Amino acid sequence: MEEGWKRRMVASDPRLSEIVKMYEDLGFEVRLVPLDDNDPGWDEDECTLCLEDPGEAERTRVIYTRPRPGRGPTDDDELFD
Repeated sequence: MEEGWKRRMVASDPRLSEIVKMYEDLGFEVRLVPLDDNDPGWDEDECTLCLEDPGEAERTRVIYTRPRPGRGPTDDDELFD
């Protein structure tokens, strides 16, 4: 993934749309990426039930964000780490 993007979470609608709007309202660019069970970002403590159901996996996305140039929090802002 390009420089500056941070993996935030995995979600599906209706929460996915709400989370995207929240990050955009906070000044972030948002990128949604389809699930990949080989994603090195999966944490052993993270729920992976969405990977077991093909229909749910198709609707679920990994959310990445980065600050929009000239707007939004900086990487130094601990609230958004």
